[in-house]
Amino acid sequence: MNMIFRRLILGGLATVLMAAPVLAEPKTELVLAIGGEPDTGYDPLLGWGRYGHPLFQSTLLKRDAELATRPDLARSWSLSADRLTWTIELRKDARFSDGAPLTATDVAFTFNEGAKAGGALDLTVLKRATAIDDTTVRIELKQPWITFAENFYSLGIVPAARYGEGYASDPVGSGPYRLVSWTHGEQLIVEANPDYYGPRAEFEKITFLFTDEDTSLAAARAGQVDMVSVPAALADLTPDGFKLLSVQSVDNRGITFPIPEPGLGEDGKVIGNAITSDRAIRRAINLGIDRDKLVEVALLGHGTPAYGPADGLPWSNPEAGISYDPEKARALLDEAGWIAGDDGIRARNGVRAAFAINYPASDSTRQALTVALAELLKPLGIEATARGQSWDRIEAVMHAEPVMFGWGSHSPLEVYNLYQSRLSGVDYFNVGYFSDAAVDGHLAAAQAAGSLEASHEQWRQAAWDGSDGFGPKGEAGWAWLVNLDHLYFVNECLDVGATQTEPHGHGWPITALIEQWRWTCE
Repeated sequence: MNMIFRRLILGGLATVLMAAPVLAEPKTELVLAIGGEPDTGYDPLLGWGRYGHPLFQSTLLKRDAELATRPDLARSWSLSADRLTWTIELRKDARFSDGAPLTATDVAFTFNEGAKAGGALDLTVLKRATAIDDTTVRIELKQPWITFAENFYSLGIVPAARYGEGYASDPVGSGPYRLVSWTHGEQLIVEANPDYYGPRAEFEKITFLFTDEDTSLAAARAGQVDMVSVPAALADLTPDGFKLLSVQSVDNRGITFPIPEPGLGEDGKVIGNAITSDRAIRRAINLGIDRDKLVEVALLGHGTPAYGPADGLPWSNPEAGISYDPEKARALLDEAGWIAGDDGIRARNGVRAAFAINYPASDSTRQALTVALAELLKPLGIEATARGQSWDRIEAVMHAEPVMFGWGSHSPLEVYNLYQSRLSGVDYFNVGYFSDAAVDGHLAAAQAAGSLEASHEQWRQAAWDGSDGFGPKGEAGWAWLVNLDHLYFVNECLDVGATQTEPHGHGWPITALIEQWRWTCE
């Protein structure tokens, strides 16, 4: 049994946690087991809040349940005609959780310091951020870059006077909650921020438990938590006193294809793959996978087929998708010279169509998807071996072997990161070394657009422009498989209101609209 679970039963929190699901009076404290403990702590400059609201910090803008833009710290914002300068007017009543006022100096500091930090932030094109006065910030870019505005929704503002070593473990921000204590690997306790300028949350205290799937489910069955995130395999085991909440997402799963022929990189590791370097293999896999069957078998129906990294969002291209056609897939392989042997597995020039598909061993959903995918590839004459690994081991082979990855964002920047050739081998972005001049051209045109709406057509054409693209009709750089439904067991008395289409599950996307949560039992 998980250590924190034992402590909760035996320790001082037991009195709170052992209460019956339905209370005699409105509840002011919640216990959530929804994962999401960040490796680098609660520092927005290191990526905290990238998937979902940063909770402790405020952002310049936010999205409502329909993903429409709403003001947060920003009262107004505008982009210059040359698309190089943003001017942002701030609200005057924002304060950090230590009581200090939040001013334009803090916003400018956050962006400038974030650019130095690098990492997952889209700040490489920042020239400088300047506080014009207490409530006006000017942000200058080195070049037009339309996805820079995504930082307005995701980059939590930190205090210039308080930011430094140790901030990630003891953050000060102007968000709806402030940190009380964090026990790594076990739990996080937060309380409502009395200085928050927005609508006051109904729940004064929230405890986040960092438990594994089995322990979290056991806690729900015992009535010791109010919300649990669950994988599809457990979704039909709703405990008494709970309801299953299914939230639509763009949290996708798919396998990368190493594109180059095998060779050694500068670090001596192999880059490329003798099988997936052939476009016929990549396109045949995309055509020959029954994605509906994957949803049914691996997700127990809790998801939808995926054909790209942003299905259903305004910058995705429905025309880039394909229909399940195993006969066409086999014909492609025949034409490319991949001939089935006595064992049914195809080969060409002495190379068998056999490879490993790596997945993180601790992830039961990716395991189920990988095992099911391997079975679906057999009738095509392709032998895939599902291989559970640690992330360290996956990092060592991800440029040479397919990996079951998960992505999904509210920003088209993710499309850029996954397919832009100059990002080949950079962190976890273009791990397959995808490179296509036409795609690069569409991505560049999208970034240079005058607005996010104006960029949509170029993102769509990057996926498929009628003759080329990164999607399955073109270069087929990935085989996108499914979009997950995010599943939660929620106390029957807890009403979370309208939910967003959620991004990838890192962090706590379900808490993006936490201020609207209500306890309905009396």
